[in-house]
Amino acid sequence: MVTLDGARGEGGGQILRTALALAVATMHPVRVTNVRARRPRPGLAPQHLTAVRALAAVSDAEVEGAALGSTVLGFAPRRLRPGTYRFEVGTAGAVSLILQALLVPLAVADGPSRLTLVGGTHVPWSPPFQYLAETFLPALADVGIRAEVVLRRWGWYPRGGGELEATILPTPRAALRGFVAERRDAVAPIRGVSVVSHLPRSIAERQQRRAAERLAAAGVAAEIAIEEGVPAGGPGTLVFLGIRGRAGFSALGRRGLPAEAVADAAVDALLAYLASGAAVDRHLADQLVPFCALATAASTLTCPAVSPHLATVAWVTETLLPVRVGLEPGRPARVRITPA
Repeated sequence: MVTLDGARGEGGGQILRTALALAVATMHPVRVTNVRARRPRPGLAPQHLTAVRALAAVSDAEVEGAALGSTVLGFAPRRLRPGTYRFEVGTAGAVSLILQALLVPLAVADGPSRLTLVGGTHVPWSPPFQYLAETFLPALADVGIRAEVVLRRWGWYPRGGGELEATILPTPRAALRGFVAERRDAVAPIRGVSVVSHLPRSIAERQQRRAAERLAAAGVAAEIAIEEGVPAGGPGTLVFLGIRGRAGFSALGRRGLPAEAVADAAVDALLAYLASGAAVDRHLADQLVPFCALATAASTLTCPAVSPHLATVAWVTETLLPVRVGLEPGRPARVRITPA
């Protein structure tokens, strides 16, 4: 059993999710100590506990320490079991992060899987559904991983209650390709959406207008659609701007925050990425590492910088798999994932 210190690096839930996901993919037991030690409330929160239980369910794992607030977790998978599952967070915890963890082993299972995840689909500090559909899964398709997601119900923070369905078709590890993206495509189209639910359409229009005006002033062409009346249990707004399979940037509205400020947050992040010259955004870089590490071919990509999340995922991946994850700081930074 490999023991990982959860206080290392960014010291959050990503260490736990990456470690358990790779443990299931390789059928190797792991133990994580100091779970989420660098967070204001250390230990397992509902979102992380749901991820633990979900990964245990698909691997028939023996688990010790799976309780709210637990700071030590032992996890021993026994057999990978693709199939049909439903997992509910019970809060507005991010279902996107749970899906990303489950995808690592289920993508290389010996049969298809269908997942229903209930919780937060549009919450702070996690990829919204649009990022999964427009950025993350298209990037995985370049690796050879086949998965689709459907949003049945939006789950805004803090209410949650959203519902996401995912279909995962298996790919043998030997068939996985390396991910190579060292330069940004200068002609890649930028598409986006401005969304409101249980709020006036005028808010979505203001978000769209501000984003379009700022991008036009910067010489960036973009198509930004408006969606309103989406099925959700409460109010919420979103601006998402993305380059398919390479980058995505979003901002959520909240009480007291002008629509224009929501648009500005997404636009600022997009323009900073474009200025970096990187091929993928900084979040996609760390999200791709575990999947690329399962391939037999090497991967090379550039991102705006080596983030703490990227450095942490690289460490976990190198600890659990026979690969070398080389991080070369710079502008842009370079990531090389090479089988040992």
